[in-house]
Amino acid sequence: MPEFSLIAVVEKSDLRAVLQYIPQFRGKIFCVLIEAGLLPEPAVAETLLDLAVLEDLGVKLVLGVLGGDLKDLYDWTLECEIMAARVTRPIGDDLAAKEVREILQRGQSAIIDASGFGPLDREVVDFAKLIGVTKVIALLEESILVNGQPAHAIRAADVPETLANEDVQGKELLLSAAEACHRGVPRVHVLNGRQQGVLVDELFSNEGVGTMVHADSYRIIRELREDDIPELLGMIGRVVRRTKLVARTYEDIYEKISDYHVMTIDDNVVGCVALHEYIGENCAEVACLYVKQAHEGRGYGYELVEHAEHLALAKQIPRVFALTNRAAEFFKRAGYQQMDLDALPEKRRAQFIASGRDSLVFGKTF
Repeated sequence: MPEFSLIAVVEKSDLRAVLQYIPQFRGKIFCVLIEAGLLPEPAVAETLLDLAVLEDLGVKLVLGVLGGDLKDLYDWTLECEIMAARVTRPIGDDLAAKEVREILQRGQSAIIDASGFGPLDREVVDFAKLIGVTKVIALLEESILVNGQPAHAIRAADVPETLANEDVQGKELLLSAAEACHRGVPRVHVLNGRQQGVLVDELFSNEGVGTMVHADSYRIIRELREDDIPELLGMIGRVVRRTKLVARTYEDIYEKISDYHVMTIDDNVVGCVALHEYIGENCAEVACLYVKQAHEGRGYGYELVEHAEHLALAKQIPRVFALTNRAAEFFKRAGYQQMDLDALPEKRRAQFIASGRDSLVFGKTF
């Protein structure tokens, strides 16, 4: 089998995108279930090479073999220099979880017989919970598709609505994944095991390439934290330089930190927005709106603007405005109307004139 290293992972994905996951994954337990007997040998081989990388990064691995020759797959793990140990009991045995925990504690990865069970059967989920998994990852011949495409993230509570309103392939799998999350598994990833490299492509990107069902809020908008400020500055630096936006320093943002909110996907910051209130003038500015390039075109900008508007409404602010020299059409689609400069609060108008910017003013009244 070919040699493999972290360099090969980086070639598939942006270096920063890969590195942000390393501290998150280190020390966590991933249960990887694979229909080895049904999948093409090259895809299985690459999956094992990817698992070797995950092991090097400090992930604790449990490989459940749903079909195929367990001994052959175990031998392949040794060829890939995975520090594997075979579990003597099958996955449905009451003592299997105890044996797996012992293997993991001594720094090895565990390979266990999961044949005779479906990938997300109750016995498999019970086993996963007992060993304390962060993720269950199923590489299968059958995958879950929503309207013909993988669904990158579905909240378990939203699965019934998805099934009722969308065209879903793999309905039983989707229901089983949601049930696993309801019973305590944080993340379930269902991947097309015939696709080479699918494991790395799923785990080392925010959006992934398979269908993930999650128990908690995978994509959220939250208040900016102080340790987010360097990330925020790095994120907006390019657009500040290219479009003559007002440059912000660490101190500028920290001084008004409560004004800023960020969108995170799997706890990684992908976008931001600020709402600057003008006390006594009954208005607020929607500012510092930015979505990372890799996440553009998914509607996140609209979500961030809508979030800022909800904050304004909660504060009983009847009007918001935005200044832009590159997103006029965006704000029009968001329901904003172009306005005269006189519509700005006096202080903001003076700042704008002094800046020499050529921005347009857009506003919305609630």
